[in-house]
Amino acid sequence: MIQEHTIGRIVDIKENGEAVIHAALPNLNHALDRLYDKVEIILPDGRRISPDQRRKCYAIIKEISDFVNGRHEADDIEETKEIMKWDFLLSRFESQERKLFSLSSVDVTTARNFIDYLIEFCVKNDVPMRISPLEYCEDISKYLYACMVNKKCCICGKPADLHHVQSVGSQGYRDKINHIGLDALPLCRVHHEESHTKGQKDFMETYHLQPVKIDKKIAKIYKLNTKE
Repeated sequence: MIQEHTIGRIVDIKENGEAVIHAALPNLNHALDRLYDKVEIILPDGRRISPDQRRKCYAIIKEISDFVNGRHEADDIEETKEIMKWDFLLSRFESQERKLFSLSSVDVTTARNFIDYLIEFCVKNDVPMRISPLEYCEDISKYLYACMVNKKCCICGKPADLHHVQSVGSQGYRDKINHIGLDALPLCRVHHEESHTKGQKDFMETYHLQPVKIDKKIAKIYKLNTKE
């Protein structure tokens, strides 16, 4: 498919949610020949990265650099940063958005997605972190899901088992029920025990957690029943 791209500007937003956009056509003859009548619109975030987001990015990148290189040199950190940025861009499906960015001026949405990507990378590759990833999360649901599918405790990062948030009865009953849609968390033995000692509600509030809904992927990983 032949596509042309242009930059437009929103000049008005109506009460019904419609936007009026002014954009110059790259080539008027092409527009006439190809009978353009539809456009694809990408809405870039106009906000710039916050100081807190920038701090999170560099803190996680330093952890990755230390893990990969075994040392804490400025050149190693810079190289790791560029590698992670390119890998992040290549992992995205939106080819139009694959533009190299700077952590000094990138938009808030891209920064948020980059932080989530860095955390998921650490979870998948057993990168030790001095501070719990919970402190860095921009989207806690993405982090918890990454921990779930990689069998990592969402609090300390140690090997984890699936912990049902709501009671599902005895082991024999658990083997028979359909687990799809049930709430769960990936917890190591220590934090699993803590959840029972504190009580579910206090435990969730202490660590600012939210349950993950078991889907088919999670059920397959933990060998859970999905049939009625």
